[in-house]
Amino acid sequence: MALHVYRCGKWLLGWISTRQVLIFALISFVSGQIRYSIPEEMKKGSPIGNVAQDLGLDLRRLRTGRARIVSTETNQYTELKADKGILVVNERIDREEICGDVTPCSFSFEIILENPIELHRVTVEILDVNDHAPSFKSKVIHLEISESATIGSHFDLESAYDPDAGIHSLQNYVLSPNVNFVLKQHSNADGIRFAVMILQKPLDRELNPHLSLKLMAVDGGTPQRSGTVNIEITVLDVNDNPPVFNQSLYKATVAENTPIGTYITTVNASDADSGSNGLVTYSVSNVIGKSSEKFGIDSFSGKITVADYIDFEKDKKIEIRVIAKDQGGLSDATKVVVEVTDTNDNAPVINIMSFSSVVSEDVSPGTTIAVFNVKDADSEKNGQITCSIDSSLPFKIQSSLTDYYNLVSDVAFDRETRLEYNITITATDSGSPSLLTKTTLHLKLSDVNDNAPLFTMSNYLAFIVENNAPGLSIVTISAQDSDWNQNARISYLLVETEFSGSPVSSYVSINSESGVIYAVRSFDYEQIKQLIFTIKAQDGGSPPLSSNVTVKILIQDQNDNPPQVLYPVQTGGSLVAEMVPRSADVGYLVTKVVAVDVDSGQNSWLSYKLQKATDRALFEVGLQNGEIRTIRQVTDKDAKKQRLTVIVEDNGHPSRSTTVIVNVAVADSFPEVLSEYTDFTQDKEYNDNLTFYLVLALAVVSFLFIACLVVIISVKIYRWRQSRILYHSNLPVIPYYPPRYSDTLGTGTLPHVYNYEVCRTTDSRKSDCKFGRAGSQNVLIMDPSSSGTMQRIQSEKSILDEPDSPLEVRLL
Repeated sequence: MALHVYRCGKWLLGWISTRQVLIFALISFVSGQIRYSIPEEMKKGSPIGNVAQDLGLDLRRLRTGRARIVSTETNQYTELKADKGILVVNERIDREEICGDVTPCSFSFEIILENPIELHRVTVEILDVNDHAPSFKSKVIHLEISESATIGSHFDLESAYDPDAGIHSLQNYVLSPNVNFVLKQHSNADGIRFAVMILQKPLDRELNPHLSLKLMAVDGGTPQRSGTVNIEITVLDVNDNPPVFNQSLYKATVAENTPIGTYITTVNASDADSGSNGLVTYSVSNVIGKSSEKFGIDSFSGKITVADYIDFEKDKKIEIRVIAKDQGGLSDATKVVVEVTDTNDNAPVINIMSFSSVVSEDVSPGTTIAVFNVKDADSEKNGQITCSIDSSLPFKIQSSLTDYYNLVSDVAFDRETRLEYNITITATDSGSPSLLTKTTLHLKLSDVNDNAPLFTMSNYLAFIVENNAPGLSIVTISAQDSDWNQNARISYLLVETEFSGSPVSSYVSINSESGVIYAVRSFDYEQIKQLIFTIKAQDGGSPPLSSNVTVKILIQDQNDNPPQVLYPVQTGGSLVAEMVPRSADVGYLVTKVVAVDVDSGQNSWLSYKLQKATDRALFEVGLQNGEIRTIRQVTDKDAKKQRLTVIVEDNGHPSRSTTVIVNVAVADSFPEVLSEYTDFTQDKEYNDNLTFYLVLALAVVSFLFIACLVVIISVKIYRWRQSRILYHSNLPVIPYYPPRYSDTLGTGTLPHVYNYEVCRTTDSRKSDCKFGRAGSQNVLIMDPSSSGTMQRIQSEKSILDEPDSPLEVRLL
């Protein structure tokens, strides 16, 4: 096979022997199009051309791009060997079957590659080979010729038909040797050859009533092919005028799909003879292929009608040859040309060549989604196609090669707004009425991690009651991610910060999957009122996206603390007594019980009640302010020592309480009641001292062998005790309240000013007690180590007034 390759303006010539025939193949590569020329009837697998080389493509590109042939034809005549980059014959190619009488004959298809999409058109021209011999429609041609036929009379013979093209088609007619007739050949303007037999010697019926000749049709192929038909001539008596058509050419028009039997036109031939010799009959002669079978003719009237289905897409113009014969065997012929007009009987055909059914949501606008081909077999306006899609869809159609279109994205996608699209492509022709075809593409969007998790609330507020059990669930937080699958899988993380010097993870923890926040420890409202921290929600994308939210946990108070009494101070050794003069009026303020509760809210609301008293008819306690007042006039009959038990109770559920004992001395002066309280304290101290001396005596006896050492140590101890006895006194400490002391917990305020000073002994348990002058003289303080009579010294300055005294330093 001879191969001519044209590429980039240069010619390359190569020779290959196939079937011992030299055939030229031309390949052109211009703007993504190549053209090959091959002979018909090549064996399956025969090479057509090197597509990879002619397109300038690498073999790896053909494989990775999934190169393949796309065609709208039913038969796949070619096959692409992507691994070798060559185009081969896939099945038998018959030029006459594909194109009939149309020359040149070719068919086209496209080679498509993906990633990126490339489209190349390939046109294969089919070269004719001499594979058909000329043939006649009839096996025998019967002629009846009058013996009176004059020399030069011509007799039209049936034409032979050879489907081959060019030089391989019908080229010549040969008549078997005879003395009466010679053969003359004619050609139409379109190249169709037909033969006319001319009488060169008169017939003599008496000598030869019947003649048998052979007509051979020969083509121009190598080797030459031929077909023959017998001509049987019956010599008739005189018929000296042949029929003559009134037109040498008839023209008519018919629309495709015209019903069978539709009238086309009428041919007319006249014969000057009379009688049976003037009776003309009409018949249709074969011209090209089976075209003559599309029409029928009335043999007597010459009316031509439609005899078969007419398709414009196959036959745009049909030519038939009509022969008129008289009864004497004389004939004339004419040509009838029928133009076929197109009707819009073919809807457009949509072929999807390439389609990406899944596209990432982050592809840029202008990305090719699909490539499709649209064809319409009709012509002119009936074949003009308009492609469209729904205007609300974010796509548009762009024209590519001839009859090829690209479906591209028009805007940026967002999978969270819309997951998929049903794209209906509508192809409409311009016929009247127009025909349309629809095809639907289903496009899905794949997810990209472009959305961070969002919490359902801008911040979270939760409550937990103090003294909770560790591991208690406090609150559940929730976030949502509009992405999909792994990109929407949310994990909850505690942002590590410090709270009160400790990491926040030592207070709370969070379940990374469910978002449940748990208490790590038991909370104490009196230490922590609230806990504020940050939670991060992070998705599983790559890279991950996250968002934060603030969580505030308020610790709710429980009534877990009893009231604490600030005044009067409850001491173990010293007795504190409030003095009430006998002249005190009703409502006299004896003292005020001051207490606080470290709880909050109603758990810290305190109430005061008098639980027990030496004389309940003499005193009362203010429910809200804790003030102890007299409720009647004090008399001489009232006991000098009054003992009151006051219970302080909060308002919690259940409530908690504290009991305080208040000693009250009914007397006009301190010495008057001093002996009543010292007796009791002296007995107690005496028993304590006796125990001490017994232990000391036992120690002396036990350590007699070191008597000297014991004497020295005893002296040292005695002197040391004498110097430190002032600091070891068991005197009670009375808290000092500044003037106008305000109870901030709502238990009331002291309306008066109370000033207290500390009294102390100067030496031993038998010495007198010195005390400073008090701003208020209704408080009596007794020291158990003192047994003497206390006298009021108004002129002395209070010992507490001495600066930097050891006792002051100790109390501070």
